[in-house]
Amino acid sequence: MSASASDVRWLAVADVPELERAACRRIIDAATRAFAQRGEFVIVLAGGNTPRGVYRLLRERDADWQRWNVYFGDERCLPADDAERNSKMAATEWLDHVPIPKDQVHPIPAELGASAAALAYAETLRSVGEFDLVLLGLGEDAHTASLFPNNEWGSGPGASDALAVFDAPQPLPQRVSLSAARLSRSREVLFLVAGESKRLAVARWRAEENIPARAIRPLSGVDVLLESKLISKAAA
Repeated sequence: MSASASDVRWLAVADVPELERAACRRIIDAATRAFAQRGEFVIVLAGGNTPRGVYRLLRERDADWQRWNVYFGDERCLPADDAERNSKMAATEWLDHVPIPKDQVHPIPAELGASAAALAYAETLRSVGEFDLVLLGLGEDAHTASLFPNNEWGSGPGASDALAVFDAPQPLPQRVSLSAARLSRSREVLFLVAGESKRLAVARWRAEENIPARAIRPLSGVDVLLESKLISKAAA
């Protein structure tokens, strides 16, 4: 079942720098709450270009990095050190610059190929309960993580935690993605959306079309942090 409009909170900001600052604050605040309630923080990272600036800001923050546990929402099937991997981008922009213990950072082993990597990551997640915070983006075609329109999203109750993707309609079609059901098992979900090219995808979401982003349905609803220009006056 897709999330209804009432489950989505649209948080408009002036521009990309403000979006990055707001996202950084929300991540640190989520970590603070998690420490107070459970003693650790479990976050799922988004790939793509939008979170790069957020990750750069995070590496400048004074945080209790020893209690962070990092997972990834999706990955391209490339060698582990390939610059096009989400895990490599996050490491370069942020994770290599802070003292999170290496065994608390869990990249998807997508270099194994989609099928083997999905099985391995599902096993990694077997002992992980609810995530504290999931970061997601929104593609021009309204995909999120590597859940694409017209593909399997893993929305049902029996869905695997991790899905093998073989036919992504973008370069590097072989990928691994957390399923919609697993991404929804989070105390908070925050979408980061920037760029004029995302306007149509935002409009489709706000019109409640059946797009992958709407399949992410945590009990607390989702927050969408986006540039104000992406919400037209008529649709606001």
